[in-house]
Amino acid sequence: MLPKLDVPIYETTLISNNQTIRFRPFLVKEQKIFLMAAETNEPKDTINAIKQVLTNCVLDDIDIENMATFDIEYLFLQLRARSIGEVVNLRFNCNNNVNVKDEEQKCGNLVKIDVNVLEINPTRNENHSNKIQITDKVGVVLKYPTFGSIDTNDLDTQDMQQILNVIVSCIDYIYDEEQVYYAKDTRKEELIEFVENMKQGDLEKLSAFFTSLPKLKKDVHFHCDKCGYEEDITLEGVQSFFA
Repeated sequence: MLPKLDVPIYETTLISNNQTIRFRPFLVKEQKIFLMAAETNEPKDTINAIKQVLTNCVLDDIDIENMATFDIEYLFLQLRARSIGEVVNLRFNCNNNVNVKDEEQKCGNLVKIDVNVLEINPTRNENHSNKIQITDKVGVVLKYPTFGSIDTNDLDTQDMQQILNVIVSCIDYIYDEEQVYYAKDTRKEELIEFVENMKQGDLEKLSAFFTSLPKLKKDVHFHCDKCGYEEDITLEGVQSFFA
């Protein structure tokens, strides 16, 4: 029988509930999952690959489908850092307009920026709350969006119907002075009608929950050594750190 290879075990803390999670680095078999997802170039395949690799590598009992999206992104960054390396080598093309033979054109120079993913700390809004008081008598308690409950692209959408779908999917329960109405026991049509009958100001209260969610952000300085153009870039979301 061939010898087994030892792998280190690491720990990190989830953003949403401060739960300590143990995990091992991903191995060649997990790398194959990412390569297969990359071949399709489909966002859903990438998400499924991330969930599968996390399921394989996390040593504690967690429910990937019901984890907050920002918890999954943060955990994946930690896993990637411990598996491949802490530094991600990003590449950006300079889009600054330059004058070439009396004609304006994009500089196009390839600029390299190195980012240490272990230095990326989630932003936290001290005013963030999942309990929203709609009126003196009625309020809503929201739960965090998950990869299993919504299309994560909808979080950045401007389409009103998609916004409503995201809000409805994240309602945990509605309450008044007499009763609690759990979303899981309520028809989706009723929940949609409840949200649609809100005033604009009430809808903005709910929307503030999503805009103040913890985010993975890091500011980096962009400097083109060809044309001299400079600017500060904010990287946000796990996709930005693997551009």
